[in-house]
Amino acid sequence: MLMRGVLNRRPVLLFDIDGTLADTDALHLQAFNAVFGPYGHVFDRARAARELLGRSNAAIGAQFLPDEPPERRAAIMAQKEAVFRSLAAGKVEPLPGLIALLDRAAAAAVPVVAVTNAPRANAELILRGIGIADRFRAVIIGDELPHGKPHPLPYLEGLRAVDAGPDSAVAFEDSRAGIAAATAAGIVTVGLRTNLEHDDLIAAGAVLSAAAFDEAEVLALVQRRLGGD
Repeated sequence: MLMRGVLNRRPVLLFDIDGTLADTDALHLQAFNAVFGPYGHVFDRARAARELLGRSNAAIGAQFLPDEPPERRAAIMAQKEAVFRSLAAGKVEPLPGLIALLDRAAAAAVPVVAVTNAPRANAELILRGIGIADRFRAVIIGDELPHGKPHPLPYLEGLRAVDAGPDSAVAFEDSRAGIAAATAAGIVTVGLRTNLEHDDLIAAGAVLSAAAFDEAEVLALVQRRLGGD
C-alpha cells in the first residue's frame, strides 16, 4: 500500500488524457455509437458525459452489456477502441495552453505523469499524435491496475512513479470519475470544460474549472502548488 508519509514533497503535474490533453470525446462518442448501436445503446454527448466518459472499459461493459460473458464484453470494448483509434489517427490536437504549460514544467524540472482509464494503445496514439510522448515520466493505465478510476489507485500510482506526494501536486481532469479519483488521492484538481460545465466539475470536487491550460486562474494555482515565485 502507498504510504503518504514516506513520500517527499516533490511537485508533479498529473494529466488525464482523453478530454484533457485533447478533446477526443466526440470521436469516442462516434465509436461508441458505431459499436454499441446494434446492442440498443445510442449516446448523445450529454449522456456520454454522464454514463461513459472517464469510466473503465470493464465498468462500461458490465453496465451496458450485462448479458454478454466477460470475454465477449472485452472483445466488444476492444472493437470500440479500435474504431476510436481509426477515427483519431492524425486528428488529435492539444487543448490551448497545454504545450506552454508542459514547457514551463520542463523548465522548472517538474515531472509530468499521464493517468488514464484508456487502453495503452489509445494513450500512446494520443500522446504521439500531439507530439508529447517524451514529455511524460510515466503513463499510468487504470485497466492495468487492480482498480481504475474513480478509485484513487491510478493517481496514487502516478505519485509513486515520481516519488511525489499529493501536497505539491496538481491534477487535470474532465470527468466525474477522474476528478473523484484524483481528489480521493488528496490531489488538488482542475476540471477542464470539454464536456462538463463549471458547476458539474466543481460539484465533482474540482477546485476550479477552465476551458484552457493558459487561463490566469490555472497558472496561478500551478504557481502556488509548485512553490514558484
